Amino acid sequence: MSSPNRSFVSIGPVLVIAALLVSLYYAPYAVRGYQMIHLYDEDRIVDNFLGMDRIFPVREVAASSRPGSFAEAPMALPKSFTYQGRELDLEQYLADNKSTGMLVLRDGAIVFEEYWLGHEREGRHISWSVAKSFVSALVGIAVAEGKIASIELPITDYLPLFGGTGYDGVPIRDILEMSSGVRFDEDYADFDSDINRFGRAIGFGGAMDQFARTLARERPPGTYHHYVSIDTQVLAMLLVAVTGETISELLQRQIWEPVGMAYPAYWLLDASGMEVALGGLNATLRDYARFGQLYLDGGRAGNRQIVPAGWVRDSTTARASHLVTGPGNPGSSSTWGYGYQWWIPDPDLGDFTAAGIYNQYIYVNPKQRVVIAKNSANRRFIAERQATKDEHIALFRAIANHVGVAR
Repeated sequence: MSSPNRSFVSIGPVLVIAALLVSLYYAPYAVRGYQMIHLYDEDRIVDNFLGMDRIFPVREVAASSRPGSFAEAPMALPKSFTYQGRELDLEQYLADNKSTGMLVLRDGAIVFEEYWLGHEREGRHISWSVAKSFVSALVGIAVAEGKIASIELPITDYLPLFGGTGYDGVPIRDILEMSSGVRFDEDYADFDSDINRFGRAIGFGGAMDQFARTLARERPPGTYHHYVSIDTQVLAMLLVAVTGETISELLQRQIWEPVGMAYPAYWLLDASGMEVALGGLNATLRDYARFGQLYLDGGRAGNRQIVPAGWVRDSTTARASHLVTGPGNPGSSSTWGYGYQWWIPDPDLGDFTAAGIYNQYIYVNPKQRVVIAKNSANRRFIAERQATKDEHIALFRAIANHVGVAR
């Protein structure tokens, strides 16, 4: 009778200690999961978007050792702009959409820069899907360096762990163009959508490569444009595989340093230490604008070609019928056209944009030589989606036409 009691006495503290260790291990994920659930609450969203490093582990990206500077030539913006026959007051529109910052470049000079709701020049704001366009640039550089032999090759040539998944045999080009054919629900308004399940998985300590390998094939690759954020994450895994560097290291060495980014940035990480490449870059508004200027200048910064000119052109061109703009396109689930992780609202006008949820943008208008970078914390985005995106493009075009070189 005494032996079981002695066992219980000896095992009991071990179980308590084990339970305590488990709770300590998972406590940060529980806290982060709670923060993720409340990330977009009205009373928290602005502060969260300006302080994501308080919620996630991050990897820093150093400012350039030769930071660039902007000339400043202030100009008045238009008082209003027109969308679908309605005249909207510009200042009121910016306020209504919880804009936290906007910067306008005309031929490389700042003509407008303003911050609201606690944002400031040195503040690093979450980019969300604007980050995808940075990943595209890194892929283009890797191709130019020969580390990726061809974007026509299947991703599984470089990432064999994706064999037997929805990405098995999918050409890299189709992943760049969000035409991978994998099944994925990107509806942020649906609590149980794939993108929200993904967010919760990361918040509670999941790894993105594991999540990506759970996705199945829905359509033949290269036949239908369907926006799938995980496609960008797979591209980041490709970059890590072929370079042996982290995404943050690549960004610092290949873009931040040579382009002359003036401020440090950081990238959110998952529990495995992998960057949340599909939307986890946090940087200043000026450096977002500088990246737009890089693309306006065909991938050049000063005397140096940073991103291949051909890659910039191909990234901002809708290559095939399923990638062109237009509602009702049977080959696309999107209203805008798409290139290599860049949106093309109207190919006839020649402008293009990086875009993230809650109204983050890097807008480029080559005809007017205008770049507009904008941060926001617009909770209405989830309900309005395409309407608020189209309104912003109308806003940006009105600004570009008002201040641009072709006035």
